[in-house]
Amino acid sequence: MSGALHRKTVSSRRRIRYYSYVPHRPSFSRIIPFPLLFLFFSGCYSSSHPSRVGSPAPDFTVQDSDHKVTLSHFKGQVVVLNFWATWCPPCIEEMPSLVQMQQRMKSKGVTVVAVSIDVDQGAYETFLKEHGINLLTVRDPEQRASALYGTFKWPETYVIDRSGIVRRKFIGAVDWTEPDLIDYLGKL
Repeated sequence: MSGALHRKTVSSRRRIRYYSYVPHRPSFSRIIPFPLLFLFFSGCYSSSHPSRVGSPAPDFTVQDSDHKVTLSHFKGQVVVLNFWATWCPPCIEEMPSLVQMQQRMKSKGVTVVAVSIDVDQGAYETFLKEHGINLLTVRDPEQRASALYGTFKWPETYVIDRSGIVRRKFIGAVDWTEPDLIDYLGKL
């Protein structure tokens, strides 16, 4: 090791040693591990709009063994576009409120389009039957539709107005029977 490099290394070690003796106040990251912080703050957006809000909703067509769904066929309706999976606990938690909201708001032109990313068709079909899911749902195992929206957390839901513009985005389970949400959807 050259002399200059050796001095720099020793100097760096002294600084490290010096800072290791400075008492530290606990920070959020020491109290709550970073992955938990990430999950805590990932359920909403704050300072800026998500990239799709205010933009036209990307159109897609998904065909599975039971249904063919093309998003643009719902123009003129408020669409609650939900990306979900049967293996996702927050998705399972959210699903009953989506069904209830759909029943309540269908006459007002609000339609839920639920796009499952399940690869296992049997698990998907069993889930729909066992939970009495009577929403328009389609299975997209290649995740082509969710990729158009940049979705990588489930559930992720987009509210699309009657003109086809994305108005809101939700990440995580939502209670779709909340009066504020019902009121919001009714006014779109």
